[in-house]
Amino acid sequence: MHFPAIDPVFLRLGPLQFRWYGLMYVIGFLASYFLIRNEARRRKLSMDNEAVADFIFCLALGVVLGGRLGYVLFYDLGSYLSNPLRIFAIWQGGMSFHGGLLGVAVAGLWYARRFQLPYLQLADLVALATPVGLGLGRIGNFINGELFGRPTTVPWGMIFPDGGPLPRHPSQLYEALLEGVVLFFLVRFLARRFQAPGTAIAAFLGGYGLFRFIVELFRQPDSQLGLYWGFFSMGQLLSLPLFLAGGILLVWLNWKKKPQDVTV
Repeated sequence: MHFPAIDPVFLRLGPLQFRWYGLMYVIGFLASYFLIRNEARRRKLSMDNEAVADFIFCLALGVVLGGRLGYVLFYDLGSYLSNPLRIFAIWQGGMSFHGGLLGVAVAGLWYARRFQLPYLQLADLVALATPVGLGLGRIGNFINGELFGRPTTVPWGMIFPDGGPLPRHPSQLYEALLEGVVLFFLVRFLARRFQAPGTAIAAFLGGYGLFRFIVELFRQPDSQLGLYWGFFSMGQLLSLPLFLAGGILLVWLNWKKKPQDVTV
């Protein structure tokens, strides 16, 4: 299969270009606003619409700053040390989910302390909404023809414009399905089934760590890093601790607690 001819720019207004990838971010944050607002009301947290909007703004800063710094530190430190000003050239690409996760954790902690709200409850709100943004972001990666998979012989393998002549796994779509759709319903189900504060974020960390580790088996490793010990990618090394921490936290929070039957 040949990569579908999708223009990454969906709207041009003179010198201005609006890209699908950026639109995915906007839709993701808008969806997060409504999901977090509704869940905060259900949990009876003292957050009105304005407070939720402020919270989303803090999270957005955490995503951008943490994601950029994470990419620099985890994926290409040597290159950026030789030219530090490139760190600010975010329009050239280079964002890390794991760095963004740390940025969101710090932003959430600041917000919780600033407005005297329970941190685990806020983390749960974020966990319930984040898979939507992840899934949309991976679709944006696919439209851009980036972060494609390894060469393959499967019937749905695609020849990407920058991937050479061999068909490759459309790993962006694998991630959109697992880290977006499946993870969304998994976190939501477990958060309703086991209602201890922190359950949703534990399920998110464990589920994301597992799904990302699996998809990395099909995703093309970063050219500047390759594989560690001939097998592990940087994404796997960063995701394995998430899977372990999320699984342990999920069991610890709900140990010997009777599940509650509620509507999902």
